Amino acid sequence: MRLALAFAAALFAAGATPAAAAPPVKIGYAISMTGPFAPAARTQLNAYRLWADQLAAQGGLDVGGVKRPVKFIVYDDQSDFAKAPQLYEKLITDDKVDLLLAPWGTPFHFAIVGVLEKYQFPVVGNSAASVTIRDIKPGNIWFTTSEIPDRMAAELVKFMKKENVKTVAVNTLQLPFSLEVKKFLMPDMASAGLKVVVNDDYAPDVKDMTATLTKIKAAAPDAVLSLSYPPDSIIFIKEARQLDIKSPFQLVLVGPTDYLFTKMFGANLDGIVTMGHWVPNQPKWPKAKAFYNAYMKKYGEPPDYLDSALAWMSIEVLQQAVKTAGLDKAKIRHAISTETFDTIDGPVKFKGVENVITPTMFLQFQKGRPQIVWPGSDATARFEPKPEWTK
Repeated sequence: MRLALAFAAALFAAGATPAAAAPPVKIGYAISMTGPFAPAARTQLNAYRLWADQLAAQGGLDVGGVKRPVKFIVYDDQSDFAKAPQLYEKLITDDKVDLLLAPWGTPFHFAIVGVLEKYQFPVVGNSAASVTIRDIKPGNIWFTTSEIPDRMAAELVKFMKKENVKTVAVNTLQLPFSLEVKKFLMPDMASAGLKVVVNDDYAPDVKDMTATLTKIKAAAPDAVLSLSYPPDSIIFIKEARQLDIKSPFQLVLVGPTDYLFTKMFGANLDGIVTMGHWVPNQPKWPKAKAFYNAYMKKYGEPPDYLDSALAWMSIEVLQQAVKTAGLDKAKIRHAISTETFDTIDGPVKFKGVENVITPTMFLQFQKGRPQIVWPGSDATARFEPKPEWTK
């Protein structure tokens, strides 16, 4: 079912061109509002809704120097990968949107690439990264994240070596992003002399990890890598605590940056490492705190340091491209492919689909807050071994 969410920007803004002179800019997207991925997609959706509020307050969207009102057309993909291409095609052909925002998650970005190429419709992706998509060289999608699987694997191995990790346990969700990370991680660890003592995969509908985590506890590795998505990240943390896994380096790939995890696990998140390359207190990024404050004001909780930040970065890239290029798809594509963009995560520039300026980073929870702990050039804190689980 179509969810029609129309956010009409104010007709006039102080000092702005009257928006009533032009029709609304139609902006569309589909995202998981129901189904198993809905809790994870919530923070990306929140960022989109915050943007809608700001556009209204600013008198609309700057399109080539003219402020125009906006109308958002939004669908629920019901956490179904097969629905995403259908909905994005409908947005392009039936709803005739002017701009598109990205869905949540790598599998959904995978799903819509063919539609974007068919209609030559540019989309700035956010909560996704894929070597496979990069290697097919599409011309209409870009990733704001620097957490591309091959880059991430290489940096993770460097990080573990620095922390004197010698033995590793790996537990991997069978979905494209986590499997790509593992594909590059395993040979990189072998080359670096890291010994893998447990290596298990599991299906997306997993309900219990006790068997694998019991093996991991018995092996007592220096590092445990849970290559997981939010639903199964919850299972891992719960059961690792119950079994009292004591590995000093514990990585949970996707999920912990959502404030839901802080509410659920409290002090037990301390010491957990996760993927991410944004915090509001990095002094190099002057726009970061303003976004954090705006999100806090609207939702009463911190943004997801991964997905909310990536969604906002994608909005900033698109908004700056439209300001210079207007709504012509070819001009937007050229702008995104060639310009450097000012974001809450510092400057962003793309080469192919990749953000080539932002370093690949890792966060760690310390005293309830995520901090950048790798690489040292951008760190806001030093890595600390995982403390004892609280009861």
